[in-house]
Amino acid sequence: MITLHPYFSYVAAEEALTWLAEAFGFETTMRWDDDTGVAHAELRLGDAAIIVFGDAGQGYDRVHPKADDAAGHGTYLTVADDAAVDAVWARAIAAGAVPVWKPESTEWGNYRCRVRDPEGYEWTFGTHKPGEPAGDW
Repeated sequence: MITLHPYFSYVAAEEALTWLAEAFGFETTMRWDDDTGVAHAELRLGDAAIIVFGDAGQGYDRVHPKADDAAGHGTYLTVADDAAVDAVWARAIAAGAVPVWKPESTEWGNYRCRVRDPEGYEWTFGTHKPGEPAGDW
């Protein structure tokens, strides 16, 4: 069995944990601090689990999109239906997320939205379930 768990290194990990809970509803299930703050934390949202490494420090950088509306890289989470996409969009925007794609239907039948968190990571929520047979688009 293989299970995928993405990890994120945040410069301000303490603030990231709070923001991820407020914006998306993540619950911190495990946390280990060192003398600089959050060293390692694990968060859960439904069946999704992620890892947060803390306080990336000076000189840490990641790839950034080339334009405000350009697709960068990020994490995709499947939600139950269109209403769930709309709800997570509203919650994330209220928490200060940067809008990338407003909730909309795609030509391949996905209903999705995308936002950036305060440190620039992209989060997409949609109804498509990656890895399952697509059928006829």
